[in-house]
Amino acid sequence: MAEDNKWRPPGEEDDEEEEVDEAAYKTVKDAVLFVVEVSQSMLTVPPLIDGKKAGTDSPTSAALKCAYALMQQRIISNPNDMMGLLLYGTEKSKFNDEDDSSGNLAYPHCYLLNDLDIPAAEDVKALKNLVEDEDEFNELIVPSDEKVAMANVLFCANQIFTTKAPNFSSRRLFIVTNEDDPHGDDKTAKSSAAVRAKDLYDLGVIIELFPISKPDREFDKRKFYDDIVYNQLPTDPEAPAPLSAATKPSSTSDGISLLSSLLSNINSKAVARRALFSNLPLELGPGLQISVKGFIIIKRQEPKRSCYVYLADEKAQIASGVTTQMAEESARTVQKVEIKKAYKFGGAQILFSPEEISELRNFGDPIIRIIGFKPMSMLPVWANLKPATFIYPSEENFVGSTRVFSALWQKLLSSKKIGIAWFIARKNAAPVLAALYPSSSSTTTAADEETNSPDYQSNMPQGLYLIPLPYADDIRQNPETTHVIRAPNSLTDRMRTVIGQLQLPKARFDPAKYPNPALQWHYRILQAMALEEDLPERAEDKTVPRYKAIDKRAGEYVLDWGRELEELHRAWVKEGGAGGTAGKRGADDDDEGDGKRKKVKVEAKEEEVIDDKEMRKMVDRGTVGKLKVGVLKAWVLGKGMDGKGKKDELVERVEEWFERM
Repeated sequence: MAEDNKWRPPGEEDDEEEEVDEAAYKTVKDAVLFVVEVSQSMLTVPPLIDGKKAGTDSPTSAALKCAYALMQQRIISNPNDMMGLLLYGTEKSKFNDEDDSSGNLAYPHCYLLNDLDIPAAEDVKALKNLVEDEDEFNELIVPSDEKVAMANVLFCANQIFTTKAPNFSSRRLFIVTNEDDPHGDDKTAKSSAAVRAKDLYDLGVIIELFPISKPDREFDKRKFYDDIVYNQLPTDPEAPAPLSAATKPSSTSDGISLLSSLLSNINSKAVARRALFSNLPLELGPGLQISVKGFIIIKRQEPKRSCYVYLADEKAQIASGVTTQMAEESARTVQKVEIKKAYKFGGAQILFSPEEISELRNFGDPIIRIIGFKPMSMLPVWANLKPATFIYPSEENFVGSTRVFSALWQKLLSSKKIGIAWFIARKNAAPVLAALYPSSSSTTTAADEETNSPDYQSNMPQGLYLIPLPYADDIRQNPETTHVIRAPNSLTDRMRTVIGQLQLPKARFDPAKYPNPALQWHYRILQAMALEEDLPERAEDKTVPRYKAIDKRAGEYVLDWGRELEELHRAWVKEGGAGGTAGKRGADDDDEGDGKRKKVKVEAKEEEVIDDKEMRKMVDRGTVGKLKVGVLKAWVLGKGMDGKGKKDELVERVEEWFERM
């Protein structure tokens, strides 16, 4: 709500709506621990396969680069999330403050490179140096000759999550390995690892496996990891969904491709789902209610708000602003309890107490009440004030809500109808008339239904969308257009060819392919300054048109359209379609020998003479100035007034004549 109120005077927002339940807007904190295997095979660059280019990064190096890229992203996109990096199978050992010099290590051959914490710029720079500095990488990343028990690795991860992120709603363990059977025939070691994995799941930690196939064989999860990785959803419904189902073994020979694959799998599920409202009643009829949740599907992203920093002390501090109210005449500081709301009416100040303001804005309890149904075709494209809210059933207040909601959705979809609803989002919120629009898996709008393609899969979820409709007060009157110039059919046909040549793939716009260039540029500069990197020269803007491709596909058609437009315009002007322009051009050419221009008498044509009734309408609409000078002069002379003067003077005489009537 802060974004909606940012232009209101200080203190104004306190009286608008009741305090929003923080649970409805809760931020889902995510803790991710990378566990990367270090072995001889994981440090080997994949060889050339099927004539493709050989990879330049080993799987371990690619995984570290993935962690580095994700850490960079999390600092900006999820600043409250934690991330850590644990290597296992290394010659060196380190856990918290322990290292090789301490003697008895709890977790031998496990190296905690980055402890589970909110990433800082120093952590990112240290990891960057590791992945870019070959000497540092080779010194630290040395595989051990001894086997590492997976039970020990999982128990180490358990302790990290327990001590560093005990109350996080989402905790995930990412295992990157190419060893599908780390213990072979050792059933005791396998059983111990399965027990440790069960302990992690009981703790609420979701294990995600990123398997990497070896050049000579595919990764087989059945040998060991089917007992370690469970297909289990997180306990918190707001947490990111697991990735195991979407992750497949990678046998690529290109380490960069492996890195890109890991990043795409992770980034696609990084955004948490947030409810706009929870358990709101949806009333289908008297005595029939179900409960629904509302979600914001599309929201404009903006850079994080800047803050002020005080640097005079030894340690930098955030400077917070304080607003005080002062009496205008006496300049005395006024307390909030001394202030009343006032609205101007007829020059007077009408005072209201906070209770009266609250009562004035109270239109009932929060609810979505269906008041009727209309065909989809009656919903115009322009009839929406704000982005639509996606609603989905909830069983918390009314058991059976999902069945009733599903029946309503299917009926609206099959009948091609929309529901009209009375919508109050929360207490003291203004009531809104809204349309309940059903969406399917392949179509989200009425236009999509006409071009339904089996190859197209919409990213928008199935369900009902709550589209706010305008009231009569919200509709503005457009200026009236007296003269409409319509293009001939031949020009329209040529433009149809141009548009056909410039169609998007599958005739659909996919916003996921076009990041906001201004936002990305802002964060790129911010990242470069924080990590002491070289500043980029220019922003990457994927919205810039591909001019060469456009010219190749439609250049000739555009030129043909332009030539025909020029010819039609000349013919139109020659016929006098430009408001007498052709006549004026003739006067320019018809000069006397001494260079003086002849005066052309402007007269109104017989068909252009208008009567008093029509002129009265134009005076009331304020469109008299759009008439030609000849029409105005003829009408003024017909009323016995002076017909000389400029156009503004003639318009003024017309308006004065009607004022006297």
